[in-house]
Amino acid sequence: MGKVFLSFFVSLILLILFHICFFIINLYFWIVDGYEVIFHGGTLIENLYYSIYLKWMLLLDTLWIVSISVYAFRRKSYKTNPELHYLETKSKINPNVCVIIPTFNEEKIIKTILDGFFSQELVKNIIVVDNNSSDNTVNIAKESGATVIEKKVNKGYTDSCMLGFNESLKTDSNIVSLIDSDGTFSPNDLKKMIPYLENCDMVVGTRQVQTLTEKGNQNSMFYVWGNMLLAKLLQLKYFSLLHLGIVQLTDVGCSYRCIRRDALEKIIDELTNPTDLSILKPKNWLFSLYMTMLAIENDLKIVEIPLTFRKRDIGESKSEVTKKSKGFVYGMKFLWFILKR
Repeated sequence: MGKVFLSFFVSLILLILFHICFFIINLYFWIVDGYEVIFHGGTLIENLYYSIYLKWMLLLDTLWIVSISVYAFRRKSYKTNPELHYLETKSKINPNVCVIIPTFNEEKIIKTILDGFFSQELVKNIIVVDNNSSDNTVNIAKESGATVIEKKVNKGYTDSCMLGFNESLKTDSNIVSLIDSDGTFSPNDLKKMIPYLENCDMVVGTRQVQTLTEKGNQNSMFYVWGNMLLAKLLQLKYFSLLHLGIVQLTDVGCSYRCIRRDALEKIIDELTNPTDLSILKPKNWLFSLYMTMLAIENDLKIVEIPLTFRKRDIGESKSEVTKKSKGFVYGMKFLWFILKR
């Protein structure tokens, strides 16, 4: 399926480039012919009509539209069934939440995050997966009451998330939440997400609502627009004709999310044993995107809601996504992952 989608995407880019070339070439001839019209008669409409470039452009446009229309109505490769994504009242949940927090050298902020979750009655378990921190993160987490998984080698963010989700299923929690340890997300937003789980399987956050983001946060204009474009491309990949997407997304990189235990059990094998090993690279931030795509492909119902998002005042960001040059590179990785899967 990924190869077909990739082919259509590449063909669209080539078609756009062809249009640009057509415009530039014909603009030159129209300017030249404009003088001919003035001095020798004839019309620009005639020149346009007989243009070989126009004929080829119309032919290619028609072929592309027909091809993608046939593909849209006859595609069979996705497991996803749009008919399953209507309103459904699921079994009532008495929230018993397990929170997963991957960490690496976060001694200055980890206690604040843990206290924010432990102060909520619905949070029964917190699993801190530490990436071989060289500071006091592990001791602070243990003293605060969290279950700590200490990794002797830093294998990266994705590996920590996978370990955390596997460990969460050993608890009696019926809801599992994932959050970053940098203090940019609020533990209190957990209360926003839980009610939606009565009608869906997973709730993901979005950092794209300006009124809920603190001035000076890592979301530069470049990041916001790039993220939005990738989210809409993902919608197009899993589109349904009725609602223009099985899931409505604006943020493909937001890690803060909650998932029902029964839904997690459906995808845990694929989630923690991906066939695409590129996901496992240490400096790879594809996990959130991968989990969202996996959930869609397995007919899990997903709702995206706006969350508060603050600038990072304490510690240093472990991700280089905030730098424009690196952000572009990661954006291309996200794009390639969406296209090829």
